[in-house]
Amino acid sequence: MNGQQMLVIVPTYNEAQSAPRLIAAVLELLPAIHILVVDDGSPDGTADICQSIADADSLGRVHLMRRAGKQGLGSAYIAGFGWGAVRGYEAMIEMDADGSHRPIDLVAMVAAFDADESIDCVIGSRWMPGGKVVNWAKQREALSRGANKYAKFMLGLKVNDITAGFRVYRTSLIAKIDFETVVSEGYCFQIEMTRKVVALGAKIKEVPITFVEREFGVSKMSGNIVVEAMSRVTVWGLQRALKIFDGDNPR
Repeated sequence: MNGQQMLVIVPTYNEAQSAPRLIAAVLELLPAIHILVVDDGSPDGTADICQSIADADSLGRVHLMRRAGKQGLGSAYIAGFGWGAVRGYEAMIEMDADGSHRPIDLVAMVAAFDADESIDCVIGSRWMPGGKVVNWAKQREALSRGANKYAKFMLGLKVNDITAGFRVYRTSLIAKIDFETVVSEGYCFQIEMTRKVVALGAKIKEVPITFVEREFGVSKMSGNIVVEAMSRVTVWGLQRALKIFDGDNPR
């Protein structure tokens, strides 16, 4: 595919400095790819800047979706998936606007996706051999690693980086997901998506990436987001345990 018929979905909120850099870098490395910026009413003018970039791109590769107010990461991706599916993109990519996801790693992820038509999802993984994080405080790295291990254990999943937000999805897989049942935002959205695609029997490949702490702006991570994720994972894990118990002990 090499970028053709692939859509990078980039949710933004106050990314006026970083989003233009990301767009330029992605298009330089993957000239055939398309980019959809989903902006949640950024007060810093992110949407206007991205619209100017779209207007200047004679190849029509950059697109903008404006949304009223901050509605959340999960709903931004879901909106982007719907936009891309209607327009016939064969694969859709989740990517952060803040510079933490490197375009050079996207090249490797697209190559892995193209190399095997049976792959439904490629995940850019920090927590597998070859993957790493850069410029993170030790406390944040410990929290992320711990949350990932907890989710893997509770949900019985074999994915190394369940919480990763850097992904390539085959659109045919996305079409099988009932997004009316997706309840998570933020950090937890990625966990829920992993859970759902595994349940669908998707073939997943992880590619090691280098995750870089954002250079501009402020992290969207908050205590409430972490609490939401861990609470939902605990409930899903207990539900899974009850199903296993009931299966082993028929009534």
